[in-house]
Amino acid sequence: MDYVIVGGGSAGSALAGRLAQAGAKVLILEAGPQDRHPLIHIPAGFVKLLDSKLLYHYRTEPQEALNGRAPVMPQGNVLGGGSSVNAAIYIRGQRSDYDGWAQAGAEGWAYRDVLPYFRRAEGNDRLSDDYHGTDGPLSVSDLRQITDLTRAFVRSAQQAGIPFTPDFNGARQRGVGFNQTTTRDGRRCSAAVAYLRPALKTGNLEIRTGCLVTRLLFEGDRAVGVEYSRNGRLEQVRAAEEVVLSAGAVQSPKLLMLSGIGPEAELRRHNIALKHRLEGVGQNLQDHLEFPAVRFCTGRYGYFGEDTFFRSIKNGLQYMLFKSGPVMSNVTEACAFVNVDDIEAEPNLQMHFVPIVFMDGDREPVKRAGATVNPCVLRPQSRGEIRLRSTDPAADPIVDPRYLSAPEDLRISVKGLNIARDILAQSAFAPYLEKTEAFPGGDMQDEQALQNYVRSMGKTVYHPVGTCRMGHDAMAVTDAEGLVHGLSGLRVVDGAILPLIPTANVNAPIIMVAEKIADRIRGRAPMPPEHLVPAR
Repeated sequence: MDYVIVGGGSAGSALAGRLAQAGAKVLILEAGPQDRHPLIHIPAGFVKLLDSKLLYHYRTEPQEALNGRAPVMPQGNVLGGGSSVNAAIYIRGQRSDYDGWAQAGAEGWAYRDVLPYFRRAEGNDRLSDDYHGTDGPLSVSDLRQITDLTRAFVRSAQQAGIPFTPDFNGARQRGVGFNQTTTRDGRRCSAAVAYLRPALKTGNLEIRTGCLVTRLLFEGDRAVGVEYSRNGRLEQVRAAEEVVLSAGAVQSPKLLMLSGIGPEAELRRHNIALKHRLEGVGQNLQDHLEFPAVRFCTGRYGYFGEDTFFRSIKNGLQYMLFKSGPVMSNVTEACAFVNVDDIEAEPNLQMHFVPIVFMDGDREPVKRAGATVNPCVLRPQSRGEIRLRSTDPAADPIVDPRYLSAPEDLRISVKGLNIARDILAQSAFAPYLEKTEAFPGGDMQDEQALQNYVRSMGKTVYHPVGTCRMGHDAMAVTDAEGLVHGLSGLRVVDGAILPLIPTANVNAPIIMVAEKIADRIRGRAPMPPEHLVPAR
């Protein structure tokens, strides 16, 4: 094989597809199964998959700022990774995100540099302009099913002073609107569907699932292959060109450390021989944290009860026969982006709207129809880490996001919570929602009480990134092309290399990263930068 790619998630699938179609021999080693589960391929299916074996369920360390809670951080464990089990939301982030990457030492990753790759990846069925592509492998479309409760949210947000936007990925992100999703004709377009299925037809791509990579193989300072366990047997495979880690922000640093690459003290703690010291491996963990504002419905609105036995049968038949009904929804049908301090400024808060009562898995389920607005801080200052729990490759690592450890994150969170409550109180919601607030509760107005509510209810948005970040300083793990500093034949290409978390759901940015680095691996010159005038 020319390239061995560890992980067949969003980045690994996109990278493998591009390399195989360019003529390279590529092997993907994926720990999870094939993406054959039927719920993967229908928009609403992800809700039922959240607790399944198609995801890792990493239990975080007890979080001091979350009142000692240890929430679970689910991540994809199936071909296609997160793109097979997420809410399929297609949002890229803001211009300043990528300009910030470049300023942080990731040269060539400014917005003007990455926009051509977003466009190349995208096959949008509605938008065709300077910001969008229409013939890329990743299908992007408007939702064909939107509940009245979601439409009321969009109207209510406008009543609260947030302008409507038809496109979160155009000239300006700010505003409220309906999400576009990575779907087409009522089916999910995961990275596996978009990139791997076409590449398999070339004969240049091999996919092996159920493969747990245990360590990297080296000759001197050059990575030459990997060792992996499959069906209880240890096997090895060599790469003529490169080994690429695309296992995600949790597993990629874990595998580096198991192979002797990482912080010296951490490796010594586990008696792992130091191969190459890189103190930044596992550091710089960032994630989005959300928390619910909820009102109960006055009747059967939204999607409450649509998963009962008889309604599931009805909805399934409606989906199969007419490609309509609740199964066509990704459930998270709308978002809003605002700045909590200045409504006209660049957003620092995202709100996901869900037309059900949606809590973290560690809360008792609420069996009532309701509407949930989940705010999250877009650019958290809190930083966590990934460390080894043991030298067992099958053991989950220590995941410590240190949510809300930065005071500014808590300040923005409380202000965002109050904006979400204000939206739920607007007149456009009046026909659907009870007058009294369910969560946090109308009598909860004190700043300290609201802070405690955020601490007690905060949950992940499933966006961990940054643990093998690009750059050239002492804590950087890779250069701007994903090559691991101080070694040859080894790259990291996934969300781990992002220096800063995007102000968005991270699937689209991670696929863009793979698209861009694929060109560099193939020796292609970067696509010409786009110089678009920023919106005012």
